Amino acid sequence: MNTSVSSRAALVLFSGGQDSTTCLAWALTRYDRVETVGFDYGQRHGVELIARQHVRRNLQKIFPHWAARLGDDLMVNLSGYGALAESALTGDAEIRMQENGLPSTFVPGRNLVFLTIASAHGYRRGMDTLVGGMCQTDHSGYPDCREDTIKAQALALKLGLDRPAQIKTPLMHLTKAEIWMLAHALGGQALIDLIVEHSHTCYRGERDVRHDWGYGCGTCPACQLRKNGWREWRMT
Repeated sequence: MNTSVSSRAALVLFSGGQDSTTCLAWALTRYDRVETVGFDYGQRHGVELIARQHVRRNLQKIFPHWAARLGDDLMVNLSGYGALAESALTGDAEIRMQENGLPSTFVPGRNLVFLTIASAHGYRRGMDTLVGGMCQTDHSGYPDCREDTIKAQALALKLGLDRPAQIKTPLMHLTKAEIWMLAHALGGQALIDLIVEHSHTCYRGERDVRHDWGYGCGTCPACQLRKNGWREWRMT
């Protein structure tokens, strides 16, 4: 356990998708030491667990100045939680909007669980700053992506750990087009190419079809957001 807390270190919640890859690049431009944590909760798009390793490896290769700052990665097995919080992301249920106004892909409390576990790992590693890709603008109806939710969670972690706790959400108020724009500002065309080729967003786990914006089925909500954001960004 690292008992000294570093304000120059950050732990990124890293799924291997477009948003978390952009957040990882964002953190690498701001912190001296950056580590990553991922979660296997039985998601049907489990291919993202492979994608995240490809993203990390290529990020280190293409951006050597970031590679020196990128530290350890931890994968946490949360399959039990995924089975308990069954949804269209963890089972074969249809991806649709439900009567309660939430999409069937909503995994109850997912970000709250992720942040709690990440904070425990960060505590052990002497890191009080967590970085996540939660986005209120394009949150697709997920209440655990809202800014108020994240602020409340940060306060709960601070009280529960009895030490400072920060949750940085650089994408919170950005549209998907602006997230593409941010990625380009952080790493130029090289980072855009890396995100297109290696990151994974599609809820159905489709990687047989490559579009100009990346791999995916092209019809699920995640693909639609990514595709529409790409086209809007390219038009500007």
